[in-house]
Amino acid sequence: MQLGVSLASPWGMAFLPDGRMLVTQKAGSMVIVRADGSAIDATVTGVPAVNNTGQGGLLDVQLDPDFATDPWVYFTFAENGSGGSGTALARGRLVGNALRRSNGSAGADVIWQQFPKLGGDAHYGSRIAFRPDNTLYVTAGERAQDDPSSPGTQWAQNVARTTGKVVRLNRDGTIPAGNPTFPAGALPGLWSLGHRNPQGAAVRPGTSDVWVSEHGPQGGDEINRVLAGRNYGWPLRSYGCPYGSPVSTSCAVGGGTHAPTYEEPESWWVPLSDAPSGMTFYTGAGFPEWQGNLFVGALAGQTLWRLVVDANHNVTSREEVAVVAALSQRIRHVVQGPDGWLYLLTDSGRIVRVSR
Repeated sequence: MQLGVSLASPWGMAFLPDGRMLVTQKAGSMVIVRADGSAIDATVTGVPAVNNTGQGGLLDVQLDPDFATDPWVYFTFAENGSGGSGTALARGRLVGNALRRSNGSAGADVIWQQFPKLGGDAHYGSRIAFRPDNTLYVTAGERAQDDPSSPGTQWAQNVARTTGKVVRLNRDGTIPAGNPTFPAGALPGLWSLGHRNPQGAAVRPGTSDVWVSEHGPQGGDEINRVLAGRNYGWPLRSYGCPYGSPVSTSCAVGGGTHAPTYEEPESWWVPLSDAPSGMTFYTGAGFPEWQGNLFVGALAGQTLWRLVVDANHNVTSREEVAVVAALSQRIRHVVQGPDGWLYLLTDSGRIVRVSR
């Protein structure tokens, strides 16, 4: 069911304790949508300027696990700076309809910045996911720097860069204990490397494991279970093909197979691109038969995927949710609502509720 509100390129969404929805819009505004989805109640002030060219803009948003007592809001965005732009993570306390910095002034604190800033307007990522210990993961794209036909500096493989990485941080942006050790010269906070453009992230309930969805080149889109210190292969391995190549299963980057040097994806799409986006593990009562399943939106595929994951973290089946596929909409994100239903954001600006 499409709700009544009309949005402008919504990207991220989080439910407030009163049932209203906090939604980011790509051009740079954050709005609060009524609990019934009928209209925008307010625009949140204090959001910093964003670079909204190409794939940049105001991206994901998540509430602090202790939001009810200390109302921090976390969000990622494409930030301008010396040399170009890059993914950044900020947080501000939501006081009424305004964000406040840690010192109480208007605005938000930028607590992590991708390094270095680069030209171009693609592959920022980016999603935020909280672990049970209240540390958080941030996914960051490789900013379209890695051409598998001529990998060059291999930005996603370079641990002196935070391009093409997943990072793990404390809630104030400092580095927590327990992160993996990388070679000398590695930047702090790295959790994993070899990612291309991870636009979805969710922690599997009952674990601290973050799962991410990643855009491949032509085909080769992946779902990965991201473990500490592991390398996911980009730009040296992909089941997709370099741009400009005929799309087939025979031109996979590096032969496609990741193991044993790199981590195999848990699921992938070949030969055509699906462009997987936001994702969530379902725990609600509305669809008891779907509990524990992983739901992943798709942009190019214009659908919602349901993946069954077994106790050993293997994806045992994958199918489209037919009622969503019938909409023929680019699905940017999927979130479980407090009522146990699934809520989708479409690039056309709608919120869709999937219920019985």
